[in-house]
This record gives sequence, structure tokens and C-alpha cells, in this order.
Amino acid sequence: MILQLKNISKGYGEPSKNNFRKVLENLNLEVDTNQKIAIAGPSGSGKTTLLNLIGTLDHPDAGEIIFKDARITGYSHEELAHFRNRELGFVFQMHHLLPQCTLWENVLLPVLPFKKIVGKADKDWAEHLLRKVGIWEQRNQKPSELSGGECQRTAVVRALINKPQLILADEPTGALDEQNAENLAELLNHISSEEGVSLIVVTHSSELASQMDKIYHLKNGRLQ
Repeated sequence: MILQLKNISKGYGEPSKNNFRKVLENLNLEVDTNQKIAIAGPSGSGKTTLLNLIGTLDHPDAGEIIFKDARITGYSHEELAHFRNRELGFVFQMHHLLPQCTLWENVLLPVLPFKKIVGKADKDWAEHLLRKVGIWEQRNQKPSELSGGECQRTAVVRALINKPQLILADEPTGALDEQNAENLAELLNHISSEEGVSLIVVTHSSELASQMDKIYHLKNGRLQ
């Protein structure tokens, strides 16, 4: 097992006041190594909040998050930054590529915070991934010169560049047309299986969800 969430609760506002809104309540989740899961639910149900908690971009009000037997809810800010960089890959609805950088530079940026330099092994891995997703020839182009599908494939490669154990994807096909959304769904599924990476996808897409090993529905603050 790679990830456990134990009795996670999260709300917004001040608990003692009327503006407090509980989003997640005593939520539990287990994710196995190499497992692919989808999290579905209506807008406002807390799907992105849950993903942000798993990604340590936010903190739960109560409960524990355990990653590979380590209690990451007890990590310091520095430890969390290193954890995010080395163990997690993020894919968002918008690709968030830096417009002034080429595809190649965008992909390799996550290598720099802790290594300080991009080595040959990093470049070889980047080339391998870019060839696998079919955008190696576009590596010297900037995001404005790429299609939406190419930008999102670049974002997937960027998420994999540090060889994470878990990819978190928040509506990764939401900004794409039907054909590109279908292509990206197949790509995420293929990459996860071939590279041995666990995958958690928040999505409204039944096409993407159907390719996962398990589908959870977030309702009343808990997963069903």
C-alpha cells in the first residue's frame, strides 16, 4: 500500500461561527501501489480539497495521511517541499506551462530545486518520455506554439520527470476537446501501468473514470 488517509476532516471558516462549512468528515482512503482510482462528485463536494490534502498543498483539520508508512501530516515545511518534488507528480486542468520556456525547459524544471543541475540521466529520461507521448519533435517550441493536447501531454511528462510514486490529476481533460480528452485519458492510463505509478484522478469524465481500477464518489464529506 502506498497511501492511507485516516479519518480526514477539513472545513473552511471559523468552527465556532455560522460561516464554517465542513467539506470532508472522517474520510478514509487506501491506495495500493500501481493502483489507479477516480474520484467523482458534483462541483463543490470537496474533490479538489481532497486532492490538495493528499498533495500536501493544504492541511487537514484532523486525521492522518500516511505515505509508504511515513506520517506526512507531521512533516515540516521543508520536508513537505522535498516530498512533493520527489514523490508526487501533479497534472492540473490547465497545463500551467511557463510561456517563456520551451517544452524541453518546462519538462526539466522540476529537476532543479534539489539537484541544482540537470544531468544526463535526467535528459535521457525526459527524451524517453517525450518520445513515448509523441511530442519529441516539438521539444524546442514554446507553449503558444503547441496545441492544447500537446501542452497537456507536456504537463504529464513534467509530472513524471522526477519518477514519482503517485500522480495526482485534477480534471486533466477538462479543458480539452473530445478527441484530445480521449487521447489524454488513454495516455494517463498507459503511462501509469507501464511506469508502475499510482494514479488518483479527480474527474467529471465518465470516459476517463472508466479506465481506472476503482471509482469513488465523494458525497457528504466521505468517499463511497
